[in-house]
Amino acid sequence: MPADTQQETGLGTGAEKVRVLAAPHAQDADRDRALRPEVVEAVREAGFARHFVASALGGAEGSFGELVEAVVSVAEECPATAWTASLAAHSARLAAHLPAEGQRTVWADGPDTLIAAGLIPSGRAVPAEGGWRVAGRWNYVSTVDSADWTLVCAAAPAPDGPPRLLFLALPRGSYRTLPTWDAIGMTATGSHTVVVEDVFVPEHLGFDRTELLTGRNTSSDADVHRVPFAAVAGLTFVAPAVGAALGALRAAGTVLTGDRRTPDREAVLTRAAARIDAARLLVEENARTLDTRDFTPATLARSERNAAAAAELAAEAVWTLIRTSGTGALSAGHPLQRFWRDVVTASSHKALQFETSAARSYAAAVLGPRDATS
Repeated sequence: MPADTQQETGLGTGAEKVRVLAAPHAQDADRDRALRPEVVEAVREAGFARHFVASALGGAEGSFGELVEAVVSVAEECPATAWTASLAAHSARLAAHLPAEGQRTVWADGPDTLIAAGLIPSGRAVPAEGGWRVAGRWNYVSTVDSADWTLVCAAAPAPDGPPRLLFLALPRGSYRTLPTWDAIGMTATGSHTVVVEDVFVPEHLGFDRTELLTGRNTSSDADVHRVPFAAVAGLTFVAPAVGAALGALRAAGTVLTGDRRTPDREAVLTRAAARIDAARLLVEENARTLDTRDFTPATLARSERNAAAAAELAAEAVWTLIRTSGTGALSAGHPLQRFWRDVVTASSHKALQFETSAARSYAAAVLGPRDATS
């Protein structure tokens, strides 16, 4: 459905409730490296998990623009909660590529099922009667400890040519997790390692990764389920980073008072605010591109560039705020240093690097393909 006719799903109201609940627990979540169960449940109840689920299954089939606004809002208070909310929505959109029987299985208990995803093809799927036998190890699977289902990407041998890459849905209890997430930022996202040891996955709980990459979907006609993966262009990960940068800006304002408020520091604050607003505008442009289904090669390249640029702008802005706010902002109890660590960690994601995606695709769109000799 085009953006100008898309109905609001009420996610913004739910996001405000999550903000209020998550804010007083943000420092504890950072220290304990886990969100409080009631915060995770609030994310579920707010509608993030159902945002992209098919309406026939009770979902919202919502817009990317509404989701971005909600994620950014939550991230201003607790970036790890916003990361969880963003992943809950986007992982469910991936699962919408499952065959109809698989979707009915995954969402048998309702559209608010929480789904995690391991996007890197780190396992092996061996064909078996009626499905596959799957084994492997997937790192950095965010929110997996709270998930009801986890999607993993695995390689299945092909008679001729390269392996076929599949996404396979596994219910909680069919895999184990290792507490390997030890990054200094986004500590409460629970981005742990998933280990699968020779588990049978029926055919209706798998789909070919090619469908996801191209935006084809043989199981759904909904526009939101037919989006080339490149068009998402890091939106999942950069929206929490931009919201965290806005939180950092507010936190810096609590430091620059009294004799610390000087014209030079006011100029730094102003410059940082401009960078953060620019990052937000780039992210919002990407969401509009998705909602209006503008998937030309040029706009896909621009979206990848925008996501990487927004992450870089957010990280640069927060770094300048840290530098000008003094030692007090680096104390363990001050929110500015937490926002800073969260922005740096989020912006390090591979999907947000110029070198791994945006530079390559955007340069090709502007300059044409490279010569074979270059």
